[in-house]
Amino acid sequence: MPPSLQVSQLVKHFAGADRAAVDRLTFEVAAGEFYALLGPNGAGKTTTLRMIAGLLAPDAGTVTICGVDLARSTMEAKRVVAYVPDEPMLYDKLTPIEYLELIAALWDVAPARARSEATRLLELLGLMPHAMQRCETFSRGMRQKLVLAGALIRDPKLLILDEPLTGLDAEAARLAKNLLNAHVGNGGSVILTTHILDVAERMAERIGVIRGGRLIAEGTFAELRANAHGGAAATLEDVFLELVSTPEAAALPATSVGPSA
Repeated sequence: MPPSLQVSQLVKHFAGADRAAVDRLTFEVAAGEFYALLGPNGAGKTTTLRMIAGLLAPDAGTVTICGVDLARSTMEAKRVVAYVPDEPMLYDKLTPIEYLELIAALWDVAPARARSEATRLLELLGLMPHAMQRCETFSRGMRQKLVLAGALIRDPKLLILDEPLTGLDAEAARLAKNLLNAHVGNGGSVILTTHILDVAERMAERIGVIRGGRLIAEGTFAELRANAHGGAAATLEDVFLELVSTPEAAALPATSVGPSA
């Protein structure tokens, strides 16, 4: 089985910038894997996810999804991908049920299955009491949960999440994390960016750290921690801050830092 995602030598420049936003980035996500892509603000995380989702064209490099080259067979690749941006976007005049059924219909999910899945997801995320309200009345946290439901309703092979827990209270975050773990447990793959490092520490099977658009370390949390000064006592926050605050890290090739060496 091919990896769910292969990113190879990905490059993106923006006009007026003094360096590449993404600079020869290479990594992969295995089928059925939960992968966290971490980095400080401006590291290139969101730009990378937007290129993987097919919303932004790279200047160089390739993105391959489940063995399909995104640039050559865009629609085929996109059919197995769902993307949740950091700012939840909904059709405000629709109810949650209408929104989920619309998303399902756009991806050719059978109506009966769409209604069943919509009901299941709304119940799991605590939104069923609001199923007939218009989305324009929703808080940011409610909108975030509904967008996640919209991404999951067609059971994508690769789920791309940019700060998916922003705006969620503790209970809602737990519900969302349970859904993500269930998705991975059923064979789906997740790539996630987050500033909530304990989420990556507890949920991700592998972690990539980028700085200045380049991969500076990659591995399991145990592997990353083994290379940190704190050793077995280090938290992911300790490891992360050590990596991104090292002046030499941004100038080194990815294979020279961390367990990928």
